[in-house]
Amino acid sequence: MNLDTLPVLSLQSPAEALSRDLGDSFRTFGFAMVRDHGLDPALVARAWELTREFFALPEADKRRYHLAGQGGARGYTPFGTEIAKGAAVHELKEFWHVGRDLPAGHPLAGPSMPANVWPDHPADFRPTFTALFAEFDRVGALILSRIATGLGLDAHWFDPAIADGNSVLRLLHYPPVPSAEGGAIRAGAHEDINLITLLLGAEESGLELLTKDGRWIGVSPPEGAVVVNIGDMLQRLTNHVLPSTTHRVRNPEGPRAGFSRYSMPFFLHLRSDFRFETLPGCITAQNPDRYPDRITADDYLQERLREIGLKS
Repeated sequence: MNLDTLPVLSLQSPAEALSRDLGDSFRTFGFAMVRDHGLDPALVARAWELTREFFALPEADKRRYHLAGQGGARGYTPFGTEIAKGAAVHELKEFWHVGRDLPAGHPLAGPSMPANVWPDHPADFRPTFTALFAEFDRVGALILSRIATGLGLDAHWFDPAIADGNSVLRLLHYPPVPSAEGGAIRAGAHEDINLITLLLGAEESGLELLTKDGRWIGVSPPEGAVVVNIGDMLQRLTNHVLPSTTHRVRNPEGPRAGFSRYSMPFFLHLRSDFRFETLPGCITAQNPDRYPDRITADDYLQERLREIGLKS
């Protein structure tokens, strides 16, 4: 495997081959790129249109949907709010969160999974992103099934663990920063909290991952492909067999520094009440259990949200 370039895998490949190839890419990079994922191109195109329209609204209009005290769980989070774990400066981005809609009286509804907030405009915002959330949910579950078999588990092992999970679709806008030096950091070096992340929009340059030998390499998928990376929750479950890799977003060099960057990561989460227990197949004499304590997915999430400045 080329250690400078991620392979592009087809989600339509035979299950056994895809499990093997995903595992190889994740073990090497913590990341993979997948095409033939089945996300509706028309739905994705409409989602990009609405994302640009929303972030072009006046600041005062957007801030109507900022809910203080919710840790950015739903609605709008203003520019410069989030900070990477251990970083000294806030990040050059604003974002919107769409979460899972739970029926009234659902046992997981509450502060960690509040009701969604929807803007008055642009039109079609709610139905478009409700549909896209469901599509990401479907594709993410399929990828997890291939990961499961690659770990020697039943293909449906993750199904109950992610049922009604606390997943979040984030619409991200990095405004242009032409006055910054080329290469300035838009999103600081970090790892994702969740199980796996599915990302649209990495075609615009800037996303980089840190290799095992300490080099930053760019992640440049072909048009329409999804970038997938392992999050800290899956790293914990697999006892670091599948690594959660440090990544960042740099401001591009030259004229592109004067353009906005948009992306759509889908953070696929476990159920809030899922209790971590290291997978037995990932524990060996050479790799003893690093996580003997048993905490819930929500306990872990809240701890990490405090670290990145979204909760006090």
